[in-house]
Amino acid sequence: METYSIAELSIHYQDVTTKLIYKSAHLVVVADTGYKLWYIELDGMTQASLLHQFNESEDIGVSLTGITGGGKPFMASGYFHPNVQHHAANIRGDGELVGF
Repeated sequence: METYSIAELSIHYQDVTTKLIYKSAHLVVVADTGYKLWYIELDGMTQASLLHQFNESEDIGVSLTGITGGGKPFMASGYFHPNVQHHAANIRGDGELVGF
């Protein structure tokens, strides 16, 4: 398991690209016997309306682009899971994490 801090992260959802605002974000990449899965943890999100939008929607698929704290760019698709009460979210990866 490898963890990377995320310096910048944007999601594309319903023809709109939104730069996410957060206190901390981490990309976690898990490689287990040749199979890789990944997810992103976001804490301290200030975009309450965005969290509420995803909380009330059944369509939570997003595409995303980001840059790790070390300057490594990546892009992928995933599912945005908000936690409105804690001003947080997780993005569960779906498929390849381009750049890794």
